[in-house]
Amino acid sequence: MSEAILVLNGPNLNLLGTREPDIYGKATLDDLRAATMAQAKRHGLTADFRQSNDEGELVDWIQDARNTAAGIIINAAAYTHTSVAILDALQACGKPVIEVHLSNIFKREAFRHHSYVSPAATGVICGFGPQGYVLAVDAMADLLTKVKTP
Repeated sequence: MSEAILVLNGPNLNLLGTREPDIYGKATLDDLRAATMAQAKRHGLTADFRQSNDEGELVDWIQDARNTAAGIIINAAAYTHTSVAILDALQACGKPVIEVHLSNIFKREAFRHHSYVSPAATGVICGFGPQGYVLAVDAMADLLTKVKTP
């Protein structure tokens, strides 16, 4: 059985492909899911890929990951910039965390430059569109290998 990584997507990411394609691209959430799961499989991992518009549900999933996942990849979307609850849950989880964003949040509005997720993350990938999810899986696989190898 392969190790599972939890891939969480926050609010409005269910609208990918139609919502502001000039910023987020034309790939849909299903396209991201397929690419993420395929890359995870290449590394001998499974990806539990989820999306919610509800902050509380994301927090619940992060808390559950303490017992079900080897690591978390998260695109908290707008909650990146507002959610201390998600930060607290990630810090309590004790698992490797990679923060990912489709757009380069530092080229956008000033309020997007601050992330509440980053203090809990091993690293941040932003600005590479859908490829960012593939890069995040690669990085997570490397992190998990390092955890196993003393």
